[in-house]
Amino acid sequence: MKKPISATIDQDLVNWIEKEINDTKKYRNKSHLIEVAIEMLKSGKK
Repeated sequence: MKKPISATIDQDLVNWIEKEINDTKKYRNKSHLIEVAIEMLKSGKK
């Protein structure tokens, strides 16, 4: 089950996230990109 959360992040990161989503088409939305990044951090991947 997915649970919504809230976070405050720097505008530069928001800009980068939006660019990644638009340029790569690897991520469905901001939540998806953030979830993938956290999973990578959790597993120790870079």
